[in-house]
Amino acid sequence: MKARVFVTLKNGVLDPQGKAIANALHGLGFAGVGDVRQGKVIDIELAERDEARARATLKEMCEKLLANTVIEKYEIELQA
Repeated sequence: MKARVFVTLKNGVLDPQGKAIANALHGLGFAGVGDVRQGKVIDIELAERDEARARATLKEMCEKLLANTVIEKYEIELQA
């Protein structure tokens, strides 16, 4: 089973990289760009075939390593 984990900063946490991206886009003439938040995408292949167990394992991975849950949130997407 394949999974994709999206990790982004929680709302209210300052995102200096997102602000730099927005400024650069404005400088390139993309005036219609508003707030930009950046994050990371992690693709993981699991041997697990049971969806519930795969989600539980991925949640544990996120809580222990993939996301700093104090300032980041994560979203898990399973792929067939």
